[in-house]
Amino acid sequence: MGASVADLTAEVLAGSRGPSPADLDITSAFWLHHTTRLPGADVTYRNYYVLLRVREVFGACSFESGELDPAYCADTSGRTLADVLSSNDPLAVRIAALDAYLAAVEPHHTAPYAEEVVLPAGTPDVRARARDAAVAGLLDVAEGTKVALIGVVNPLVDAITERGGSCLPCDFNLRETASGLPVSRDMTEVIDAADAVVATGMTLSNGSFDVLLTRCREQSKPLAIYAQTGSAVARAFLGAGVTALSAEPFPFSQFSSRPSSLYRYRTDT
Repeated sequence: MGASVADLTAEVLAGSRGPSPADLDITSAFWLHHTTRLPGADVTYRNYYVLLRVREVFGACSFESGELDPAYCADTSGRTLADVLSSNDPLAVRIAALDAYLAAVEPHHTAPYAEEVVLPAGTPDVRARARDAAVAGLLDVAEGTKVALIGVVNPLVDAITERGGSCLPCDFNLRETASGLPVSRDMTEVIDAADAVVATGMTLSNGSFDVLLTRCREQSKPLAIYAQTGSAVARAFLGAGVTALSAEPFPFSQFSSRPSSLYRYRTDT
């Protein structure tokens, strides 16, 4: 098991994780800009995604505004995963390719150790709260447990506090949560102060995942990842720093009002 995303990528390119990525073609590449504002909220979430299709799965990675031009789509379909993974393409594209490879080798819906959670049909807020309650359920949050939340989603803040936890939020794009909690911009600050950590898969796309993983390993702190971005990448670190994972493969829950599935993984390591 590699210690970092770079190590994992090297293992994939060497063929030690399954079939050669040179034999897997990207059949479609697309770019999404999606916004959400839940009822009663005063925050609009602005999300950007890279998506690469390989076999029956999609590799996914979110990114910040301006980090990637959608014109990349025109030149990416038809390339092999090996070509993308060994390239100087933007990090978001390479993470999506790594996610596509690992998900193609073992899709979440066929993984024998995954727990499928079906989110109910309903409005965006109903589905978001069900999703975030499923994520919070991965943590053993006792009364007073300090939980660092890296990447703020307000329903997840609520889900943690409803379980008796004390939420320590961190996000680059927010100053406070909907409930008025101050939001730190210093990830290491909230990790060091916490008893447990919950982080979004977007730590993969902004390059902070390795720091997060190393710090939680060094301090022996439980680390749960909730991921649309790079969900199969995060899964590769289960038992090697990641203790729990909520993986939501594309198409994501926010793109439908009908029942959809996420997959939870746990380890005692």
